[in-house]
Formats: sequence, C-alpha cells, structure tokens
Amino acid sequence: MTGLSLQFSSKNLKSRMKISKDDIKKYLPHREPFLFIDEVVNIVKNEEIHAKKIITSDEYFLEGHFPGNPIFPGVIIIEALGQASGILGFVIMDKTPEEGSIYVLAGVDKVRFRKRIRPGDTIDIYSKVLGEKRGIWKFDCRAELNNELVCSAIILCADRKVV
Repeated sequence: MTGLSLQFSSKNLKSRMKISKDDIKKYLPHREPFLFIDEVVNIVKNEEIHAKKIITSDEYFLEGHFPGNPIFPGVIIIEALGQASGILGFVIMDKTPEEGSIYVLAGVDKVRFRKRIRPGDTIDIYSKVLGEKRGIWKFDCRAELNNELVCSAIILCADRKVV
C-alpha cells in the first residue's frame, strides 16, 4: 500500500462493520445512474471506511470520455470519495437520509490524480475522519487500483436538513 494507507488498529476490531449493497441506499440518497459505491467492504465506526467502485464498460459517461479511449472521469472519482465519506458520516451520526438529513459535498482540497481508470477496473475507496466542526466533517480520502494510488483528496461534507 501507499504511504497514505489507513491502518486498522486492534482496538477497533470490535467496532468493524460491513454494509450490504441494499443498505448502501439507506445511507446515501443517491440513486442510479449517480450512485458510485458498489460495495462497502468495511467500516471502523467513528474512524474509517473501505468501499469499492466497479467500472463497467456501459457507464453512460464513458461513451463521450473519450470515444475509443474510455477513461473514468476524475470528477466522478471525487464524487465516489464523497459518497464513501457520506456513508461513514451517516454511520458515525447514527442516522440516515430518511430521517430528514442530507450529507452534501462542501469542499475538496489537495486533489491529485496519479493513474487512469478504465472499464473493467475496480477501485478501492478509503476515507478516514480527520475531524468535525459545526456539522462540517473533514475526511482524508484516497482511491487505489491494485494497491496503487489513483487519487487523493481532502473532502469536506456538511450535514444539513433536507429542505
């Protein structure tokens, strides 16, 4: 793994959880074609999440990005990082969007892209809580392909009421 890899400590083994594909939709208000988390491998509650996104050749945006040379868009990698962070935030707050809460992307800092993602790839998405202040959560995020860093970013998400 890269130097940015998350370390799971033994003190958190009891607080680990896995979320089924159906439960992802309980923690995210997103729906197809804008749901970019396919699996939640593991959550260490109050700390970190490991999720996956499977890139298929029939993703609607790949036809134009780019014809004959499809590349998974960086902005969608950022969105997937934000969605994973949103799931983690909802788990930490012990609530769901059904309760009238929405977790919106509030900022993205220090973004770096290092490798192209193509149809057939599966990216591992990691997000770790850095802190929270007045409903704004800060996450250290990264996406990896075959244990190689693809993208890193600091993601800010805001917990807000649905209006």
